[in-house]
Amino acid sequence: MKTRVWLGGFLCLTAATMGAHAADQKPLLQEGKHSLYQRVLTYPGCQLAPKAGEAGKEQPAFSRFYVYQRSKQGQDEWLQVGPDSFGHVSGWLKAACTVDWKMQLTLAFTNPAGRHPMLFFRDKSDVESLLNNPKPAAALDPLLANLKSNKPVPQVLAKEPDYMVDQQKNFYLLPVLGSDDVFTDSGFQVRVLNVASVSEKAPEKAAKAADEKNMMKGFSASVVFVIDSTISMGPYIDRTKEAIDKIYQRIEKEHLQDQVKFGLVAFRSNVKAVPGLEYDSKMYVDPNTVKDGKDFLAKVHDLKQATVSSSKVEEDAYGGVMTALDKVDWTQFGARYVILITDAGALEGGDNLSSTHLDAAQVRQEAAYRGVALYTLHLKTPSGKKNHAAAEAQYQDLTLNPFLHKPLYYPIDSGDVNNFGAMVDSLANAITGQIKTAWSGEETAGSALGASEEYAGKKADPLLSDADKLSKAMRLAYLGEKQGTQAPPVFKSWISDRDLVNQNIPATEVRVLLTKSELSDLSDVMKKIVNAANEGLISPDDMFASLRSLAATMGNDPNQAKSKNATRLGELGLLGEYIEGLPYLSEVLSLDEETWKSWDGLEQERFIRRLNTKLNYYQRYNQDVDRWISLAPDSDPRDNVYPVPLENLP
Repeated sequence: MKTRVWLGGFLCLTAATMGAHAADQKPLLQEGKHSLYQRVLTYPGCQLAPKAGEAGKEQPAFSRFYVYQRSKQGQDEWLQVGPDSFGHVSGWLKAACTVDWKMQLTLAFTNPAGRHPMLFFRDKSDVESLLNNPKPAAALDPLLANLKSNKPVPQVLAKEPDYMVDQQKNFYLLPVLGSDDVFTDSGFQVRVLNVASVSEKAPEKAAKAADEKNMMKGFSASVVFVIDSTISMGPYIDRTKEAIDKIYQRIEKEHLQDQVKFGLVAFRSNVKAVPGLEYDSKMYVDPNTVKDGKDFLAKVHDLKQATVSSSKVEEDAYGGVMTALDKVDWTQFGARYVILITDAGALEGGDNLSSTHLDAAQVRQEAAYRGVALYTLHLKTPSGKKNHAAAEAQYQDLTLNPFLHKPLYYPIDSGDVNNFGAMVDSLANAITGQIKTAWSGEETAGSALGASEEYAGKKADPLLSDADKLSKAMRLAYLGEKQGTQAPPVFKSWISDRDLVNQNIPATEVRVLLTKSELSDLSDVMKKIVNAANEGLISPDDMFASLRSLAATMGNDPNQAKSKNATRLGELGLLGEYIEGLPYLSEVLSLDEETWKSWDGLEQERFIRRLNTKLNYYQRYNQDVDRWISLAPDSDPRDNVYPVPLENLP
């Protein structure tokens, strides 16, 4: 189980601070709620006392406590609190040194490369005025210039770190306390969020340019090819081997063997359907164990195309990518790339032949979790013409890169082997070039990859350009990791969830912190909704009738359950209050009976398939012991939480 890094310090509660266990004691409910308890977060310096009005022991900032009682001592309000919701009462906190936390929502910074830095504003109006400014860049640039030169900017409390804050390695809380929507003149819906943040002061100043250069000495890259090895892929397999051999010759000549490692995974499709396929996916070369080019080629010597055809046009591409993500130890590399090469679409998560039961979005999230960039080289061969459009949509979704804010998808029209070979050579050379400049500590200035389009006299190769930008983004992430960058030391402030100038670019990612019981409850209810939806495929009138009956038996909210006139799923009281209260739109909760009946069978099946892939993901969360987090010292493990990305909620 993952231990949280306490942002306000590393103090722990002792056994002496813990009160007696009272199993029958429950925290106070939030006003108007039936199942959500009152929760608070501690300010820096907040003390936990044995009795109201007394001095106590300072708590880690942003410890989450449940409120069991409220009491007045003179002019001050005091809270009797416990670290969990299971009757463990630990003492009293002064209400003034806490903040109410109604929704267990937290934010994570996106990679800062390619966007303006996030600013933490004192007042909401300061954010709104920037967003509504017809020329936001003209208003923002002076603020950033003053901050860079250490001049005071009264409306700004803090700026995000220069380097990426890795929430997976250093979990930090950026809790959402409130939210308002702003519709900007640029046509975007932007959320202005009231957030809280606090961190330990950095032990030393950020490294200067010279220190950055030294840090980059250990920077290395792993490039894992994930190749479709079905019957139609023979020429491309051989050409990929040839390209990697060329690259190895180059990196050996430049003495970069320790900085660039290649791996290879092959995939086909479900062997139960067609036993002659031999494997679904197979690791041929692990970049952590390969020695050199000769060793690589020896390991892939036996890689050939299949001798029999798969049962469907689509292959298990997501299975191949997940094999690369799961079986490679990516922590050994500063830059991480997976290059998918295929001439067919991918089996969807809802397909019985899928080995992962995940869709493109879920696989993309798994790659993002590991800091891996996904590329796809899609061979549009004449034989697969009918599948080209569907496959392109899948792989654009799969490779949507959060650093560059675009898909790293590159089609090869007609599937020409020579064009394919040239693209593989370009990509591998580009990535190798990035590692060379990063390793030497030099910027990419002077590299042909950084030449302007105007100077080149023609449009730059988009693949080379993307590889260059991506390397810079990963370099930022790497340096942030090495420096142990923390969230900025600010408590209450207002931010925009998108870039203040380029409002199509997200600056934050939302995480919903769910407990084991909430995740289990969500999974159970989703299964029942899926079952009802499957019945509704046969008789559309039956779906909402079944769900109303289900709501009545569950009894989450008696007032809602009694309503026979409810037309939206959100009105039935099926899903817990921890979902219903989120300030974000929900596909499931907003679905109404009329819309369901208006859909054709195909659209209804797509809806069910989306729910099924989310269900499969909840199972992965439950089993992922490393990512469960404790939010308070000595809390019951049942109140540990999992940071679920918002897009994986219903």
